[in-house]
Amino acid sequence: MKKSEMIEALANETGLTKAETEKVFNATFNLIKDELAKGNKVSVAGFGTFKTSDRAAREGRNPQTGETIHIAACKAVSFKAGTELKSIVNN
Repeated sequence: MKKSEMIEALANETGLTKAETEKVFNATFNLIKDELAKGNKVSVAGFGTFKTSDRAAREGRNPQTGETIHIAACKAVSFKAGTELKSIVNN
């Protein structure tokens, strides 16, 4: 499902206009992005938890040349599904 399809489905479900729904949709995801950028965890009851973790710098290999390369340290975003979401997906 694409973003535009989500917005249309949410508009139909809530009775809001597509423009209003898009504002709420964008604000929600911007809030999640901003909190993750600050290093905070975002939990949505019944859905799951988004969090960031630090990945250490490491040595890797270029698969085409076999040359050793340095991979810089970075932050990664992870998602852990909540119990309710797992239950719905597995049924």
